[in-house]
Amino acid sequence: MAETSGSRDRRDERPDRPERGGYKKYFPPKKKFCRFCQRNVKFIDYKSADILKKYIPDRGKISPRRVTGTCSFHQRKLAEAIKRARHLALLPYVES
Repeated sequence: MAETSGSRDRRDERPDRPERGGYKKYFPPKKKFCRFCQRNVKFIDYKSADILKKYIPDRGKISPRRVTGTCSFHQRKLAEAIKRARHLALLPYVES
């Protein structure tokens, strides 16, 4: 079987270009850490709205662990505190 002159031949002409993504350089992701574990926090207070606002983006969703870097224990406590603060109208459900 003979190869036809398709995309495979063109890819062989440009060996310096990666398979996907063009000419981008690779930057390793920043190491994420739990800020609550670092400060030895056992309880997240729902009344401290200024701390909780950091974990809520513009649309009002609770940021996930993979984005914020919090551990699973503190992520559960953080979500519970945000929900309590929303219920008491300390935080908005949705920002408009």
